[in-house]
Order: sequence, then structure tokens, then C-alpha cells
Amino acid sequence: MRINLYRLLLVVGLLVPLATQAQQPAIIDRQLLFGDPEISGAQLSPDGTFMSFIKPYKGTRNIWVKRTAEPFEAAKPMTADTTRPVRGYFWSRNGKYLLYSQDKGGDENFNVYAVNPAETLKPGQDVPTARDLTQLKGVRVAIYNVPKTDPNALYIGLNDRDKAWHDLYKLNIATGERTLLRKNTDRISGWNFDWNDKVRMASRSPQDGSTELLRVDGDSLVKIYSTTLEEASYVAGFHKDNKRVYLVTNKGNRDLTQLVLFDPATGKEEPIETDPLKRVDFGGIALSEVTHEPIYTTYTDDRLRRIWKDKAFEKDFALIQAKLPGADLYPASSTDDEQLWLIAATSATDPGATYLFNRKTKQLTLQYRPRPNLPIADLAPMTVVRYKSSDGLEIPAYLTLPKGVPAKNLPLIVFPHGGPWARDVYGFNAFHQFLANRGYAVLSPNFRASTGFGKAFLNAGNKQWGDKMQDDITWGVKEMVTKGIADPKRVGIMGGSYGGYATLAGVTFTPDLYAAAVAIVAPSNLITLLKSIPPYWEAGRKQFYERMGDPNTAEGKAQLERQSPLNSAGKIKTPLMVVQGANDPRVNKAESDQIVVALRDRNYPVQYICAPDEGHGFARPVNNMAMLAAAEKFLAAQLGGRYQESMPADVAKRLTEITVDPKTVTLSKTETAEKK
Repeated sequence: MRINLYRLLLVVGLLVPLATQAQQPAIIDRQLLFGDPEISGAQLSPDGTFMSFIKPYKGTRNIWVKRTAEPFEAAKPMTADTTRPVRGYFWSRNGKYLLYSQDKGGDENFNVYAVNPAETLKPGQDVPTARDLTQLKGVRVAIYNVPKTDPNALYIGLNDRDKAWHDLYKLNIATGERTLLRKNTDRISGWNFDWNDKVRMASRSPQDGSTELLRVDGDSLVKIYSTTLEEASYVAGFHKDNKRVYLVTNKGNRDLTQLVLFDPATGKEEPIETDPLKRVDFGGIALSEVTHEPIYTTYTDDRLRRIWKDKAFEKDFALIQAKLPGADLYPASSTDDEQLWLIAATSATDPGATYLFNRKTKQLTLQYRPRPNLPIADLAPMTVVRYKSSDGLEIPAYLTLPKGVPAKNLPLIVFPHGGPWARDVYGFNAFHQFLANRGYAVLSPNFRASTGFGKAFLNAGNKQWGDKMQDDITWGVKEMVTKGIADPKRVGIMGGSYGGYATLAGVTFTPDLYAAAVAIVAPSNLITLLKSIPPYWEAGRKQFYERMGDPNTAEGKAQLERQSPLNSAGKIKTPLMVVQGANDPRVNKAESDQIVVALRDRNYPVQYICAPDEGHGFARPVNNMAMLAAAEKFLAAQLGGRYQESMPADVAKRLTEITVDPKTVTLSKTETAEKK
């Protein structure tokens, strides 16, 4: 293991001059960046009488409710889950129920729960009763539609009959009674409901990986549109005539997805809009539930762009923007009549605030700041950078530089996003701010295979895990070094999911590039990863094979074996930390166990954190805090950055509990065979 001279010099005070140290902002407590927000996720009830939000109750995030006109201190808790935080919820259409989904320990088998805020509490009862409406084990519930025409119902999907495919049900919220509407024997991956809450279209995923759009004709399904495996198409909503649909597609010779008006009866397609700047895919369309007309469309470029369709809404947003200059505005919730809105205002250096806007009075009122104690004056700006990869492809990326020090010869952390079929965006990023505060430059590249940049950019990543996709990350490091921003001897890499794979690929395929690595829920063996795809991902299996490689062919298997970091573990000479959730259904625990055992067997030190009550990423704050505390100390030891030494007693205790001795890790017979 290399001797870290940078850490040694830092300890004796020789690396960074005291004058430079004094210019840096104070170390920001991890809790202020990653701990539970004081208040978050506010929503208005359909009539605007009540406001709900998420706030800790007995140490865990739960749903609270107050009257909209009341102060937040008057709110009362509606749920009391002490094992896992409630991360999302919504109101029933009649405002009678609050509905949310919850799994067990991160296994992603979600059930749907309902709470009645008006429930009369019994003596000694502080919180209304949360009813499990589905009460199923090992089943993942999908919510397809929340109907206005029948506010006591939900249209849901259940994969209790067939783990791979969801049957369509109508669920009675009051009683929990389920009515089977359609048994899914046609590889249906989604349903589209019109303005009258009638199911009108469906999407199907044939075995060849293509996408088919189907018209619902009574009991029959009629194919009306299709796109190949390398194309995309989906219904974004119904037109106000309730006959045609807004279709997003890049079928044929179109590189960027665009918005078209499509008639399911005739197949006629009418172009509506594509990116005026011809840079990025169509983003989304906001439709008014009052007029059924478009309000705006969006494009996620370097920053979010909107094209307004409704002049009255545009005027209102201009008024809000004038009062909150520089903020990025995001509608968060509205009443049924669309006269009251909750607006989130954020920026790259501010997790933001939520405001209530009255469209009639034009009054804008601050409701809360989710992290009021975060010293936003100490946060670092995010900038857009672009650089060429190994084959000349331009890679867009986001860079955050530490505040108060020259942007020269800095330690660098590369933070690749997960997916990989996703993308990084501009805005407040807790990891960027956390690492920049510790003294690191932070780079997040949108490598090829990232979504939103067109079909050619996405498909350029096909079968390129660990190859050209990794080059896109490697050449980002080279760009930072060439510009003098990064010290080539102090470069680290950290990421989760695909970002975790990129981390392992970085230390195996470019072993001299990185001086530290933190791999979170990281695939190490692409063969075992593909074999463990959850059954409910069956619709995308062919997509995985096309975009990653087919393990069922000799050529595909050889490619995947070559691209698996596990098979090059002998090349690792970078200090490595591995983080895993024991119940992860996407990247099984075996992925981390295998790489840990491979390093242990060659007597190479590796730090291993595995939480028994987590899945694909850590949801419980105490687990997340423990992981972050360990990671920043680990990075500081290898790269010379700053770190917060103190931690609460419960976090320190938890870190001890979830830190695994590599000597105790064992592999199953199957894993051992795959390793061989």
C-alpha cells in the first residue's frame, strides 16, 4: 500500500500554507448537508385547506399536516414509521387520505399505505392509523393512475401472479378491496389513462427489446406505433380533445427526441416541438388539469430551460422570478383550481426555500427553508465544463471548486452518476458541496450513455462499460490535470450504482490514475449482475443485453468478463472503500462480497461497510451519516483533504456495527463458481 506523503505533510503543516488554510470556509457539519431536512416535500390538499409535509417524528421522517393558514408549529404527525423514513406521498383526489408507499429494509417490494387525517384518535394515540392497503409480501406495487372521476380509488399494478409483470387492478382506498381489470399476459409495461380516467393506451415490451404502443379497443390491444431497441417513444399525456396524445419520440432519422401530436385511431403524427437550440432531448410537458392545455415544456440543457405556452402562467412566474432573482423555480404542488401554488426556489449554492403563491392576489409568502442552518455563504458555485474524450466525443460535465483557495493543483474527486442511463444536472448537489468544503475539486461527467443528449450520444455507450464510457471519465481527469486544476497524484473517484462500477473500473483498468476510491453499491462482476436482474425488470432485459452485452453468447460473455472489475482485481493498488446494502435487489450484496474477498485473498487492505437494513443506497440517516463519516476520513487520509473528526455517539456506534471485517466475508458456492 502506498505511503501517503500528502497526508504526512498535511499533519506536520507543510503542505498548505497557513494563510491559504485561513481563507477556506469552516468545515460544514455533515448533519447540515445530509441529515434530515427540518421540513421538506410540502403539498397542498386539493382544496388548499391543508398543507402536508415531511418532518422527523421520533427521529424518523414522517408525514405531518397543518391548516395552510396555520404556522408550522401547529402541525400534527400523520405517520409514525420508526424503521424507515417516508420519502414520498400524495393526497387522494378528494383530500380525504394521504397515501404513501413503503418497503422493508430497502428490498423495493413496496406496499401502499393510507392515512385519514380526520381520524378520531383513541386515548393514548398520538398519530392516525396507517393502513396497509395491499398487504402483500415479496410483491412490488406500481401506481398507474390517481383518478379524479373516482377519488376513492387508485389504479395499481401487482406482480403477485407473475413476478415479471404487473396485472392491472382498481383499488378501493377506503376498504382495500381490489378488482382485477386486466391480467397481464402481453408483456405490458405501462398504461395510459385519458382525462376521463379511462385506460386508452398501453406500452408493450416485446422480447426483441423494442417498444410498442397499443390502442385499447375493449378487450383487444391493437399495435399502433413502435420504436426499435435503439429508439424511444412514450405517451406524455392526452390532448384536450381527449382523442389525440402527446407523444415523445426519436423514431427514424431523428437524433433528439421531440414532441408530436399522435392520433391513436389513424396513426397520424403531427410535429409540435423539438429543442430550438438543437442541443438536448425534449424534456417534458406540463398540462393544466383545469383547461387540459399545455402550460410549458422543458429542456434539460446545461441548466433547465422552459418554453411557456400559457401566457398567464408565464406572467405569474416572471413576477415570482423578479422577487427571487437568480433562483431556479420549480412548481411543487397546486390546488385543484390551480390558484394556489407551492414553489421551490433553489440554486447550486442554496438547497432553497418553499413559497406559497396566490395567483389571485399575487402574494408570495415564504413557508420554510429545508436546511435553515446551512451556511450558504460558504457554499461553492457549480460550473459547466466540456472536454474531448479519447475518440473526440465532447463530454459535458459539472465542476465545483473549493471556495477560498486558488483553483490550482487541487485534490480532485471524480463523482460519476448512477444509471448509467441517467444524467447529472445543474443545481444544489450535497455531495459536491460536501467534498468541495473539504477542499476537493469535484467533477461529475455526463459520459456517453447518459440520457438527454440525443440518440447517438446514448447509443455510443452500447457495450462500452469500462471501455469508452470509462475513457470519458479518465479524459475528464486528464483535462483537469492539463488545466492545472488537479494534482495528478491526488485524484480520487467515488460513486454509487453505475458510479460505483465506474469507481471499481477506474482502479482496475487505470490503476495508476487514482489515489483513493469509494465504491457504493457497485457491480463488480457483470455476469452475476445480469443474472440477478429483478424479475420486475424483465421488460428491460433485452435492453440490458444490447447496451451492456449478452452473457448468453460466447462473444458477449467474453466481453463482459473482460469488463468486470472483479477479473482485474489483481491490478488494484489504490486504497479502496466498499459500501453495500445487504438487501439491495439491484446490485446484490454478492457484488461487493466478491471484490472484497478477491482483495482479501491477495492480502490487500480494503474497508468494507455493509448495512443489514438497507438496499440500493442508504435511506436511514444514521447509516448514511456513518458511511459519510468513514468516507471523508478515508479520503482525507489518502488525498490530504479536510474532514470532520467528531460524530454523534449513535453514528459512531452504528459505524462500528456496519463495518465488516473482510476476514469474515464468505461466498456462496454459486459466487465461488462464478469467480473461478
